[in-house]
Amino acid sequence: MSQTTHAAETETPLLFGRVLDGQGGARPIAWTEALEWQPSAAGEVLWLHICRNRPGVLEWLEGRLHIPEPTAELLVSDQTRPRAFREGETLVGTLRGINFNPGAEPEDMISMQFWCDGRRLVTLRRDPLQIPREVVALLDRGDGPPDAGATITLLAELLIARMSQSIVDMNDVLDVLEHDDPEEHAERMLKRISTIRRNCLGLKRHMAPQHEALEQISRDAPFWFEEHDRREIAESIARLRRYLDDIDISKESALVLQDEIRARSLASSEHATYMLTIVAGIFLPLSFLTGLLGINVGGMPGMQDPDAFWAVVALCGLLFTALIVAFRRLRWL
Repeated sequence: MSQTTHAAETETPLLFGRVLDGQGGARPIAWTEALEWQPSAAGEVLWLHICRNRPGVLEWLEGRLHIPEPTAELLVSDQTRPRAFREGETLVGTLRGINFNPGAEPEDMISMQFWCDGRRLVTLRRDPLQIPREVVALLDRGDGPPDAGATITLLAELLIARMSQSIVDMNDVLDVLEHDDPEEHAERMLKRISTIRRNCLGLKRHMAPQHEALEQISRDAPFWFEEHDRREIAESIARLRRYLDDIDISKESALVLQDEIRARSLASSEHATYMLTIVAGIFLPLSFLTGLLGINVGGMPGMQDPDAFWAVVALCGLLFTALIVAFRRLRWL
Protein backbone atom coordinates (compact mmCIF):
# COMPACT_ATOMS: atom_id res chain seq x y z
CA MET A 1 0.00 0.00 0.00
CA SER A 2 1.27 3.47 -0.86
CA GLN A 3 2.47 5.61 2.01
CA THR A 4 1.68 8.84 0.19
CA THR A 5 0.65 11.64 2.50
CA HIS A 6 -2.41 13.59 1.36
CA ALA A 7 -3.08 17.16 2.42
CA ALA A 8 -6.79 16.42 2.47
CA GLU A 9 -6.21 13.73 5.13
CA THR A 10 -3.74 15.46 7.43
CA GLU A 11 -3.02 18.87 8.84
CA THR A 12 0.30 19.07 6.99
CA PRO A 13 0.70 20.83 3.65
CA LEU A 14 2.34 17.75 2.10
CA LEU A 15 0.44 16.12 -0.77
CA PHE A 16 3.15 13.53 -1.31
CA GLY A 17 6.87 13.14 -0.78
CA ARG A 18 9.45 10.97 -2.50
CA VAL A 19 13.17 10.41 -2.14
CA LEU A 20 14.60 9.75 -5.60
CA ASP A 21 17.30 7.09 -5.63
CA GLY A 22 19.07 8.33 -8.76
CA GLN A 23 18.11 5.19 -10.73
CA GLY A 24 14.54 6.07 -11.70
CA GLY A 25 12.95 4.81 -8.50
CA ALA A 26 11.89 6.46 -5.26
CA ARG A 27 10.66 5.73 -1.76
CA PRO A 28 7.83 7.57 0.02
CA ILE A 29 8.67 9.97 2.79
CA ALA A 30 6.39 11.43 5.45
CA TRP A 31 6.23 15.09 6.43
CA THR A 32 7.94 14.67 9.77
CA GLU A 33 10.83 12.77 8.19
CA ALA A 34 11.06 15.27 5.35
CA LEU A 35 11.56 18.13 7.79
CA GLU A 36 14.89 16.62 8.94
CA TRP A 37 15.89 14.90 5.72
CA GLN A 38 19.52 14.64 4.70
CA PRO A 39 20.79 12.54 1.77
CA SER A 40 22.03 9.15 2.94
CA ALA A 41 23.44 8.05 -0.41
CA ALA A 42 24.93 9.71 -3.46
CA GLY A 43 22.35 10.82 -5.99
CA GLU A 44 19.40 10.99 -3.59
CA VAL A 45 16.97 13.87 -4.16
CA LEU A 46 14.05 14.89 -1.97
CA TRP A 47 10.87 15.83 -3.83
CA LEU A 48 7.99 17.34 -1.87
CA HIS A 49 4.70 18.25 -3.51
CA ILE A 50 2.96 20.90 -1.39
CA CYS A 51 -0.52 22.37 -1.21
CA ARG A 52 0.52 26.02 -1.11
CA ASN A 53 -2.68 27.41 0.40
CA ARG A 54 -2.26 25.33 3.56
CA PRO A 55 -1.32 27.22 6.75
CA GLY A 56 2.36 27.41 7.58
CA VAL A 57 3.76 26.89 4.08
CA LEU A 58 5.34 30.35 3.86
CA GLU A 59 6.94 30.00 7.29
CA TRP A 60 8.29 26.55 6.38
CA LEU A 61 9.82 27.83 3.14
CA GLU A 62 11.55 30.68 4.92
CA GLY A 63 12.48 28.88 8.15
CA ARG A 64 13.44 25.35 7.01
CA LEU A 65 14.65 25.94 3.44
CA HIS A 66 16.00 29.44 4.13
CA ILE A 67 14.36 30.81 0.99
CA PRO A 68 14.45 34.63 0.82
CA GLU A 69 11.14 36.23 1.73
CA PRO A 70 10.33 37.67 -1.76
CA THR A 71 10.96 34.28 -3.37
CA ALA A 72 8.93 32.44 -0.73
CA GLU A 73 6.03 34.84 -1.21
CA LEU A 74 6.21 34.23 -4.96
CA LEU A 75 5.99 30.49 -4.41
CA VAL A 76 2.74 30.75 -2.44
CA SER A 77 1.15 33.69 -4.29
CA ASP A 78 -1.72 33.63 -6.77
CA GLN A 79 0.29 35.65 -9.29
CA THR A 80 0.86 32.70 -11.57
CA ARG A 81 2.21 34.13 -14.81
CA PRO A 82 4.83 31.62 -16.06
CA ARG A 83 8.36 32.69 -15.27
CA ALA A 84 11.69 31.21 -14.18
CA PHE A 85 14.88 32.61 -12.73
CA ARG A 86 18.07 31.52 -11.07
CA GLU A 87 18.77 32.55 -7.48
CA GLY A 88 22.32 31.55 -6.57
CA GLU A 89 22.47 27.79 -7.11
CA THR A 90 18.70 27.38 -6.92
CA LEU A 91 16.14 27.44 -9.71
CA VAL A 92 12.74 29.03 -9.12
CA GLY A 93 9.83 29.05 -11.52
CA THR A 94 6.12 29.00 -12.21
CA LEU A 95 4.62 26.82 -14.92
CA ARG A 96 1.06 26.40 -16.14
CA GLY A 97 -0.97 23.49 -17.40
CA ILE A 98 -4.47 22.98 -18.74
CA ASN A 99 -7.13 22.36 -16.12
CA PHE A 100 -8.66 18.93 -16.71
CA ASN A 101 -10.65 18.94 -13.50
CA PRO A 102 -14.41 18.33 -13.90
CA GLY A 103 -16.31 21.41 -15.06
CA ALA A 104 -13.20 23.29 -16.20
CA GLU A 105 -12.87 24.92 -19.61
CA PRO A 106 -9.79 24.35 -21.79
CA GLU A 107 -8.62 27.92 -21.30
CA ASP A 108 -8.74 27.47 -17.51
CA MET A 109 -5.18 26.97 -16.33
CA ILE A 110 -3.56 25.54 -13.21
CA SER A 111 -0.24 26.87 -12.03
CA MET A 112 2.58 24.94 -10.40
CA GLN A 113 5.43 26.76 -8.67
CA PHE A 114 8.73 25.03 -8.01
CA TRP A 115 11.97 25.61 -6.12
CA CYS A 116 15.03 23.40 -6.42
CA ASP A 117 18.63 23.47 -5.24
CA GLY A 118 19.64 20.20 -6.91
CA ARG A 119 19.21 18.08 -3.77
CA ARG A 120 15.71 19.19 -2.81
CA LEU A 121 12.80 19.87 -5.15
CA VAL A 122 9.62 21.52 -3.87
CA THR A 123 6.60 21.83 -6.13
CA LEU A 124 3.55 23.76 -5.00
CA ARG A 125 0.01 24.00 -6.30
CA ARG A 126 -3.39 25.24 -5.10
CA ASP A 127 -5.88 23.29 -7.27
CA PRO A 128 -5.57 19.57 -8.05
CA LEU A 129 -3.01 18.88 -10.77
CA GLN A 130 -2.66 15.48 -12.42
CA ILE A 131 0.86 15.80 -13.84
CA PRO A 132 2.85 15.35 -10.57
CA ARG A 133 0.82 12.22 -9.82
CA GLU A 134 1.80 10.78 -13.21
CA VAL A 135 5.47 11.38 -12.45
CA VAL A 136 5.09 9.77 -9.00
CA ALA A 137 3.53 6.72 -10.64
CA LEU A 138 6.59 6.42 -12.89
CA LEU A 139 8.90 6.70 -9.88
CA ASP A 140 6.98 4.08 -7.96
CA ARG A 141 7.39 1.70 -10.94
CA GLY A 142 11.10 2.45 -11.15
CA ASP A 143 10.77 4.24 -14.51
CA GLY A 144 10.89 7.82 -13.28
CA PRO A 145 13.42 10.63 -13.60
CA PRO A 146 16.76 10.01 -11.85
CA ASP A 147 17.44 13.51 -10.51
CA ALA A 148 15.98 16.93 -9.83
CA GLY A 149 16.75 18.38 -13.26
CA ALA A 150 15.14 15.44 -15.04
CA THR A 151 12.07 15.74 -12.79
CA ILE A 152 11.62 19.41 -13.66
CA THR A 153 12.03 18.75 -17.39
CA LEU A 154 9.54 15.84 -17.25
CA LEU A 155 6.99 17.96 -15.40
CA ALA A 156 7.36 20.73 -18.01
CA GLU A 157 7.14 18.22 -20.85
CA LEU A 158 3.94 16.64 -19.52
CA LEU A 159 2.34 20.04 -18.87
CA ILE A 160 2.98 20.99 -22.49
CA ALA A 161 1.97 17.60 -23.91
CA ARG A 162 -1.47 17.97 -22.33
CA MET A 163 -2.07 20.95 -24.61
CA SER A 164 -2.11 18.70 -27.67
CA GLN A 165 -5.36 17.00 -26.68
CA SER A 166 -7.19 20.31 -26.32
CA ILE A 167 -5.87 21.47 -29.71
CA VAL A 168 -6.91 18.19 -31.34
CA ASP A 169 -10.38 18.46 -29.78
CA MET A 170 -10.83 22.00 -31.08
CA ASN A 171 -9.70 21.00 -34.58
CA ASP A 172 -12.10 18.04 -34.56
CA VAL A 173 -14.96 20.40 -33.73
CA LEU A 174 -13.89 22.72 -36.54
CA ASP A 175 -13.82 19.80 -39.00
CA VAL A 176 -17.38 18.87 -38.02
CA LEU A 177 -18.56 22.48 -38.32
CA GLU A 178 -17.02 22.81 -41.80
CA HIS A 179 -19.30 19.99 -43.01
CA ASP A 180 -22.39 21.24 -41.19
CA ASP A 181 -25.21 23.12 -42.91
CA PRO A 182 -25.02 26.81 -42.02
CA GLU A 183 -28.51 27.38 -43.42
CA GLU A 184 -30.08 25.21 -40.72
CA HIS A 185 -27.65 25.52 -37.81
CA ALA A 186 -26.06 28.96 -38.23
CA GLU A 187 -26.78 30.15 -34.69
CA ARG A 188 -25.48 26.97 -33.05
CA MET A 189 -22.40 26.92 -35.29
CA LEU A 190 -21.54 30.55 -34.53
CA LYS A 191 -21.85 29.87 -30.80
CA ARG A 192 -19.45 26.91 -30.96
CA ILE A 193 -17.00 28.83 -33.13
CA SER A 194 -17.02 31.71 -30.65
CA THR A 195 -16.22 29.23 -27.88
CA ILE A 196 -13.28 27.83 -29.87
CA ARG A 197 -11.92 31.31 -30.57
CA ARG A 198 -12.20 32.19 -26.88
CA ASN A 199 -10.39 28.98 -25.93
CA CYS A 200 -7.63 29.70 -28.45
CA LEU A 201 -7.15 33.20 -27.10
CA GLY A 202 -7.05 31.92 -23.54
CA LEU A 203 -4.51 29.20 -24.33
CA LYS A 204 -2.31 31.59 -26.28
CA ARG A 205 -2.44 34.25 -23.56
CA HIS A 206 -1.56 31.81 -20.79
CA MET A 207 0.92 29.56 -22.57
CA ALA A 208 2.99 32.07 -24.55
CA PRO A 209 4.80 33.29 -21.38
CA GLN A 210 5.65 29.66 -20.61
CA HIS A 211 7.79 29.66 -23.73
CA GLU A 212 9.87 32.47 -22.22
CA ALA A 213 10.10 30.70 -18.86
CA LEU A 214 11.42 27.49 -20.41
CA GLU A 215 13.96 29.42 -22.47
CA GLN A 216 15.14 31.10 -19.27
CA ILE A 217 15.61 27.70 -17.64
CA SER A 218 17.55 26.47 -20.65
CA ARG A 219 19.84 29.51 -20.65
CA ASP A 220 20.43 30.17 -16.97
CA ALA A 221 19.90 26.96 -14.99
CA PRO A 222 22.48 26.10 -12.28
CA PHE A 223 25.25 23.54 -12.71
CA TRP A 224 23.17 20.62 -11.39
CA PHE A 225 20.82 21.08 -14.35
CA GLU A 226 22.73 18.78 -16.66
CA GLU A 227 23.26 18.93 -20.41
CA HIS A 228 20.69 16.24 -21.18
CA ASP A 229 18.16 18.22 -19.12
CA ARG A 230 18.85 21.28 -21.26
CA ARG A 231 18.30 19.21 -24.40
CA GLU A 232 14.99 17.96 -23.03
CA ILE A 233 13.94 21.51 -22.20
CA ALA A 234 14.90 22.55 -25.75
CA GLU A 235 12.62 19.79 -27.11
CA SER A 236 9.79 21.01 -24.87
CA ILE A 237 10.33 24.58 -26.12
CA ALA A 238 10.15 23.40 -29.74
CA ARG A 239 6.97 21.43 -29.02
CA LEU A 240 5.38 24.36 -27.24
CA ARG A 241 6.24 26.59 -30.19
CA ARG A 242 4.51 24.14 -32.55
CA TYR A 243 1.46 24.03 -30.31
CA LEU A 244 1.28 27.82 -30.21
CA ASP A 245 1.44 27.84 -34.03
CA ASP A 246 -1.34 25.24 -34.10
CA ILE A 247 -3.43 27.44 -31.81
CA ASP A 248 -2.95 30.35 -34.22
CA ILE A 249 -4.02 28.14 -37.13
CA SER A 250 -7.09 26.93 -35.23
CA LYS A 251 -8.00 30.50 -34.35
CA GLU A 252 -7.64 31.63 -37.98
CA SER A 253 -9.64 28.63 -39.21
CA ALA A 254 -12.41 29.45 -36.77
CA LEU A 255 -12.36 33.07 -37.91
CA VAL A 256 -12.57 32.09 -41.59
CA LEU A 257 -15.45 29.70 -40.90
CA GLN A 258 -17.23 32.32 -38.82
CA ASP A 259 -16.86 34.92 -41.56
CA GLU A 260 -18.13 32.43 -44.15
CA ILE A 261 -21.24 31.61 -42.11
CA ARG A 262 -21.96 35.28 -41.50
CA ALA A 263 -21.40 36.06 -45.18
CA ARG A 264 -23.84 33.35 -46.19
CA SER A 265 -26.38 34.56 -43.68
CA LEU A 266 -25.96 38.13 -44.89
CA ALA A 267 -26.23 37.05 -48.53
CA SER A 268 -29.40 35.11 -47.77
CA SER A 269 -30.88 38.09 -45.97
CA GLU A 270 -29.91 40.44 -48.79
CA HIS A 271 -31.41 38.07 -51.36
CA ALA A 272 -34.68 37.93 -49.44
CA THR A 273 -34.74 41.74 -49.22
CA TYR A 274 -33.95 42.00 -52.91
CA MET A 275 -36.77 39.64 -53.87
CA LEU A 276 -39.21 41.58 -51.72
CA THR A 277 -38.11 44.78 -53.45
CA ILE A 278 -38.62 43.21 -56.87
CA VAL A 279 -42.08 41.96 -55.93
CA ALA A 280 -42.96 45.39 -54.58
CA GLY A 281 -41.64 46.95 -57.81
CA ILE A 282 -43.78 44.64 -59.93
CA PHE A 283 -46.99 45.13 -57.99
CA LEU A 284 -46.63 48.86 -57.41
CA PRO A 285 -48.02 49.84 -60.89
CA LEU A 286 -50.71 47.18 -60.56
CA SER A 287 -51.69 48.52 -57.14
CA PHE A 288 -51.77 52.04 -58.52
CA LEU A 289 -54.01 50.96 -61.41
CA THR A 290 -56.44 49.00 -59.25
CA GLY A 291 -56.51 51.76 -56.68
CA LEU A 292 -57.22 54.33 -59.33
CA LEU A 293 -60.08 52.27 -60.74
CA GLY A 294 -61.42 51.64 -57.24
CA ILE A 295 -62.17 55.26 -56.35
CA ASN A 296 -65.87 55.85 -55.79
CA VAL A 297 -66.52 58.99 -57.89
CA GLY A 298 -68.69 59.66 -60.87
CA GLY A 299 -67.37 59.29 -64.36
CA MET A 300 -65.49 56.02 -63.83
CA PRO A 301 -65.29 54.25 -67.22
CA GLY A 302 -66.96 50.87 -67.57
CA MET A 303 -69.28 51.23 -64.63
CA GLN A 304 -72.22 50.17 -66.77
CA ASP A 305 -70.32 47.69 -68.92
CA PRO A 306 -70.59 44.03 -67.72
CA ASP A 307 -67.31 43.14 -69.44
CA ALA A 308 -65.29 45.97 -67.86
CA PHE A 309 -63.99 43.78 -64.98
CA TRP A 310 -62.44 41.25 -67.38
CA ALA A 311 -60.96 44.06 -69.40
CA VAL A 312 -59.24 45.40 -66.28
CA VAL A 313 -58.00 41.88 -65.41
CA ALA A 314 -56.57 41.51 -68.91
CA LEU A 315 -54.95 44.94 -68.67
CA CYS A 316 -53.33 43.99 -65.33
CA GLY A 317 -52.10 40.73 -66.88
CA LEU A 318 -50.53 42.57 -69.80
CA LEU A 319 -48.94 45.11 -67.44
CA PHE A 320 -47.59 42.32 -65.24
CA THR A 321 -46.08 40.53 -68.25
CA ALA A 322 -44.53 43.76 -69.50
CA LEU A 323 -42.96 44.44 -66.10
CA ILE A 324 -41.49 40.93 -65.94
CA VAL A 325 -39.99 41.33 -69.42
CA ALA A 326 -38.59 44.75 -68.54
CA PHE A 327 -37.04 43.51 -65.26
CA ARG A 328 -35.41 40.57 -67.05
CA ARG A 329 -33.92 42.83 -69.72
CA LEU A 330 -32.55 45.05 -66.94
CA ARG A 331 -31.19 41.88 -65.27
CA TRP A 332 -33.03 42.57 -62.10
CA LEU A 333 -34.44 39.05 -62.18
